[in-house]
Amino acid sequence: MPMTILLLLAGTIGLVIGCAAALALARSERRDRSRAQAPEPVVPEPAAEVLAILSSAYVVLDSSGDVLRASPLAYSYGIVRATGGDYPRLANAELMELAADVGRNGGYREERLTIRRSSQGDSDAVIDVRIGALGENGVLLLADDLTRAVRVEETRRDFVANVSHELKTPVGAITLLAETMEDAAEDPDAVRRFAGRMQTETRRLSHLVQEIIELSRVQGNSALTDGQPVEVDDVITEAVALNRNFALGSRIEVAVGGTSGLRVFGSSAMLTTAMSNLISNAITYSDADTRIGVSVRRDGGMVELSVKDQGIGISKENLERVFERFFRVDRARSRDTGGSGLGLAIVKHIATDHGGEVTAWSMAGQGSTFTLRIPEMGHTGAVTVGGDPSRTSEPDIDPGVGG
Repeated sequence: MPMTILLLLAGTIGLVIGCAAALALARSERRDRSRAQAPEPVVPEPAAEVLAILSSAYVVLDSSGDVLRASPLAYSYGIVRATGGDYPRLANAELMELAADVGRNGGYREERLTIRRSSQGDSDAVIDVRIGALGENGVLLLADDLTRAVRVEETRRDFVANVSHELKTPVGAITLLAETMEDAAEDPDAVRRFAGRMQTETRRLSHLVQEIIELSRVQGNSALTDGQPVEVDDVITEAVALNRNFALGSRIEVAVGGTSGLRVFGSSAMLTTAMSNLISNAITYSDADTRIGVSVRRDGGMVELSVKDQGIGISKENLERVFERFFRVDRARSRDTGGSGLGLAIVKHIATDHGGEVTAWSMAGQGSTFTLRIPEMGHTGAVTVGGDPSRTSEPDIDPGVGG
């Protein structure tokens, strides 16, 4: 074979081998570059598995503060927000500053913050936040909602302060009357007068203590472990009987009417207490020779127990507060009657524990209507297809209250 052909063949083989080597080198370099460019995962797989079972809300951010991953609780707490097509962002400027500081400098931060919830613009949430570095490129934020616990603590402090104040008044009065009666030991008429006032203050103190105990009891029995079917007729009868002497002494008529034979599930004693408090409250704020109506009806699967009076009525600003503990519309009248301001708060707790609610309607000078709504419990075998819709008729009692 001529030398020229051999040289051409050798050159061709060398060129092919060189091209193949170049291609292999280029492919290797691209792989190396892609490996170098691909960032390490911010959340390693083991860490992601741990985050998935945390009870705390969590947010994973990169070192610049952008949200990479967030739990549903984080959105619920208002920590993270995403509107429209925007990327999710931390919703609080202070949170952003803390996360950015940890992203730049590392370390760990812990703060208690009050932030505005995204779903409820008028409601603030109190959260405990812990922020720490996650690997080299990430930041982990953990949060627990303490709103309920903080509110419970505030309520407890207010309750203790109010109870202390309310107990101080009758105790101080009794002490003063006892000292005065001792000085007037030689005057039988003065002794009898002071003794009568001491009995009044003692009854007031006893009533206050009893209502505090009752409020504590209904707050502690929210689970209704002893719940059973309750005949509404029996509840109304017992509640009216408990207030019969009070009504007679105040020259007030109590009339009962409406749908009979209804049942609910719950505590008969607690429901009787609720209705008795509503009736007693109506008597307290009604003038003599007027009428109170107690009515029962069913409406949309609920049993409505209403107490209507022809009393002094309640202004709009006071109506919004009537279910608060120790709030009294007319403090002077409450002092005269021994009212503690706890009766309606007790009714509200009982309604909530039974899956219902209590509402109030009133207008100054036109009386008030308080309505307790509890889910109805039907009688077994009493439901028939195509039953008479007239069974849901309006109550037939009307005490003559406007509105």
